[in-house]
Amino acid sequence: MKVLSLVLVAFIVLLQYPLWLGKGSWLKVREVGQQIRTQHEINQELQIRNAALDAEVRDLKQGHEAIEERARSELGMIRKEEVFVHILEGGKEGKEKEASR
Repeated sequence: MKVLSLVLVAFIVLLQYPLWLGKGSWLKVREVGQQIRTQHEINQELQIRNAALDAEVRDLKQGHEAIEERARSELGMIRKEEVFVHILEGGKEGKEKEASR
């Protein structure tokens, strides 16, 4: 009887092993589920970024104002017959005055 009990216990353990520790175990399923949730969050952030980039591309293709604004802010370009004035805050003169005090 003891042998039969040991055989049955061993059989049950062998049946439970794949469920808890095998290739498709509950632990692996939980881990993969967490990875899916993390990837889903990353994908949502990237979709928001892509939508913003798409809107910017459409704006640049259709509107000349956006191109002009970008050229002025990023490249420092100006129109013909405009005068460019650059005001330095706390520039060289300000530093010399502070040093002389």
